[in-house]
Amino acid sequence: MKRLQWPRWMPIDPYILLLLGTVGLAALLPARGTASDVASGASTAAIAFLFFLYGARLSTREALDGLKHWRLHVTVLACTFAVFPLLGLAARGLVPVVLTHPLYQGLLFLTLVPSTIQSSIAFTSMARGNVPAAICAGSFSSLVGIVITPLLAAAVLGGSAGGFSADSLVKIVLQLLVPFVAGQLLRRWIGGFVTRHKKVLGLVDRGSILLVVYTAFSAGMVQGIWSQVSPIRLAGLLAVEAVLLAVMLALTWYGAKALRFDRADRIAIQFAGSKKSLAAGLPMASVLFGAHASLAVLPLMLFHQMQLMVCAVIAKRRAHDAEAAATEVEAPEQVTASAPPSETRTAVGTGTRSG
Repeated sequence: MKRLQWPRWMPIDPYILLLLGTVGLAALLPARGTASDVASGASTAAIAFLFFLYGARLSTREALDGLKHWRLHVTVLACTFAVFPLLGLAARGLVPVVLTHPLYQGLLFLTLVPSTIQSSIAFTSMARGNVPAAICAGSFSSLVGIVITPLLAAAVLGGSAGGFSADSLVKIVLQLLVPFVAGQLLRRWIGGFVTRHKKVLGLVDRGSILLVVYTAFSAGMVQGIWSQVSPIRLAGLLAVEAVLLAVMLALTWYGAKALRFDRADRIAIQFAGSKKSLAAGLPMASVLFGAHASLAVLPLMLFHQMQLMVCAVIAKRRAHDAEAAATEVEAPEQVTASAPPSETRTAVGTGTRSG
């Protein structure tokens, strides 16, 4: 029997349908009481295991080699933790006409979250960019974000991130950084196994996010938070996020060109510098926002799906451009290679006529 595959003509990623289904499940059957505690503990463990696998997969040599390309990583970090937050602060003028204050707080929070790892690598590879740079850029962003994101949240969100404290920072470090470091330390023994089973990492990545989304949205349903979001406000949020993504995609691509990066590096910068991590953002939000985390992560979840769909289209276009460029380079070589026989035949014919 042939293995069932998702039709290529379908415009929606099946994972997006799974996310929507998870939200629907949380709306119909939210976790309550003991079930909520179990789901919360399971999601925390899943995210910790995910970052453990990230640490086990990242080669220490790759990380050290990546440090040599410091200009690229500084550019990605600047886009992630400087340009993004500035655009988020600029969106304050949209309150209350377009966005409600809680939705704006969630939008501002998503601008503070670190970049992705998995999708940055996948799209950079698809577009024929600098994959090692994307691996290091995404990993560095996630590690830096463990400390920078809570500090930025305390600075720009103030009392809105009521859960922020030294204790919350410790919780985030224990959940994300400690497992990552543990994975690095054990890489010598398990790195080969993790590398050979990349699909396991992908399943854990997506499964852990689904579990955290279910936990967060269940809490929102139990507390009645979703009654605060009207369809008009939701449409306004989507429009604002579409503009935010378009601006960041343009800035990372043309800004990298202005900084004289080559095409492969520009691809890595665009995909690593324009995206936000749902895997890192969800647990951080649950710690920083506490009971209000469900509404705070709504903008992040919507932005995450939007960036996946848009970047998939861009990656395919970049790959097509690379193939076209390679064809143009090969064509003159073929003409040049066929020229000598033609000249030889002409010379022979001329010689014959003169003889």
